[in-house]
Amino acid sequence: MSATPLEYLLLDQVEQFYRDGYLRIPGFLSVEETEALLTRAKQLLENFSLEDHPLTKFTTGDDNHVGDDYFLTSGDKIRYFLEEDALDNNGKLNREKQKAVNKIGHVTLNNPKIKAVARDLRFHHDPVALQSMVICKQTHIGGEVPEHNDSTFLYTDPPSALGCWIALEKCTPENGALSFLPGSHLTAPITKRFVRLPTGGTGFEELIPPEQVPPKPEGKYILEACSPGDLVLIHGSVLHKSEKNTSPYTRFAYTFHMIESPPYAKYDEKNWLQPTPKMPFSKILDIPNPEVFAG
Repeated sequence: MSATPLEYLLLDQVEQFYRDGYLRIPGFLSVEETEALLTRAKQLLENFSLEDHPLTKFTTGDDNHVGDDYFLTSGDKIRYFLEEDALDNNGKLNREKQKAVNKIGHVTLNNPKIKAVARDLRFHHDPVALQSMVICKQTHIGGEVPEHNDSTFLYTDPPSALGCWIALEKCTPENGALSFLPGSHLTAPITKRFVRLPTGGTGFEELIPPEQVPPKPEGKYILEACSPGDLVLIHGSVLHKSEKNTSPYTRFAYTFHMIESPPYAKYDEKNWLQPTPKMPFSKILDIPNPEVFAG
């Protein structure tokens, strides 16, 4: 590790991130900051209108091209995506709209402590932010998120995704707190990427033939319960997941990702999320990090 003084993180925290592939930072946002974000999220839900909405659930790789268009053109807009269990067999909402939304994208956050963390972590030379959203994890229907790594969905060459996940409400085993397989980022390669298909819609492109994919890393998943305001940093290659919300309590969280920018990494036109003239990917640092840590 560099001898350059740290601004926000402790050296033990930086080392833990590179060892485990994730790091929970308690109390990253103040009570006031957390409540302001949660209030804004709930205001957006109140403003949600079903007019011109394709009633698409937040899934990947399906054949609903109406939903795909709504999804693929969401990069510079606030858009709403529904829980799978919020629709009946006829594709109609089975509950009030505010309790049906899974994710709200894309919502921005500007916080000087994020810049300090990016400087301390030195995961990127010149990081940019993308895919910001509020995840609602609704009571009783908030869906399971299977085991995955984030660089599959935000692919760069070389992989460089870093997730920033902030709890806006208490996160428990019952309402779908995140779980991680520590150290899996060191042995689990990125085997596929989520892309825009030439025929329309989205799907997966193999990066490693299935017969060449190494065995899943061994180990036990660790559940990270969080209090409101906690930040979890997530390495783009670490395996993680969350269970279905079986409780009467929502699990709102705010999340966004950072990736490396050129010339240090390439983000190409195959990726499902594309910057627009109206909303390019936002730079995190005023001055790039002169050095980064390997890993």
